[in-house]
Amino acid sequence: MNRIVAKEHFSENVVQLVVEAPEVAKARRPGHFVIVRCGEGGERIPLTISEADVKKGTISLVIQAVGVSTRKICALEPEEFLTALVGPLGKPTAIGRRDGTVLCCGGGVGIAPLLPIVQGMKEAGNRVVTVLAARTKDLIILEDQIRRWSDDVIVMTDDGSSGRKGLVTAGVEEVLNREDVAEVVAIGPAVMMKFVALLTKQYNVPTICSLNTIMVDGTGMCGACRVNVGGKMRFVCVDGPKFDAHQVDFDEMIMRMKAYDPQK
Repeated sequence: MNRIVAKEHFSENVVQLVVEAPEVAKARRPGHFVIVRCGEGGERIPLTISEADVKKGTISLVIQAVGVSTRKICALEPEEFLTALVGPLGKPTAIGRRDGTVLCCGGGVGIAPLLPIVQGMKEAGNRVVTVLAARTKDLIILEDQIRRWSDDVIVMTDDGSSGRKGLVTAGVEEVLNREDVAEVVAIGPAVMMKFVALLTKQYNVPTICSLNTIMVDGTGMCGACRVNVGGKMRFVCVDGPKFDAHQVDFDEMIMRMKAYDPQK
């Protein structure tokens, strides 16, 4: 069992838990995720690691309450325990020096898994520009941490309550037009990543996306996270979660995700 060390509410339905997991903290790389379980017989929930502290032996997880299991996890308090935590899993993001700006864009809770990539790219010596986007100010998370590792940060909100009013693509295109971008990393809702990929393809800029949102089991056994990438079937949890965004069939992915949305 893994003890909850600290808890922070980012919004009504989004919580960050700091969890004791010393071996995971040592092995974790940007892009890795863990599977957690709350309660005996509880559902397996894949969660991306947003931060890790090797000295303290802890990792940070950002959870959005969208169903029974995630609500149980979000309800945990410091000194309580996750029943199980396994990881790190998945393939880490390729971090290294790029010949040009690394443009990172995150939407909503997708900002959490973007943070270690922003940090890693900056530590590798890159110029890093980050675009953060959400429907409203309250859904922009981890902004201070993102600013700490970015050379420039652009905030876009649908209602204009923080930063500038508009979609993430407006901020992305501004950067594409003003400087030499070597690579774009996009993490967020599937529809956001789709339109970022369509935009960057016009500029012929390599783009990586993270398809964490479609994962269910986290081991490749359930097959729920299968996606079409470059005309071939891939499993997000074992082949990803990062893929070439220009090769992902987002329309098919979005259609399949509706099967897991109780409101559809």
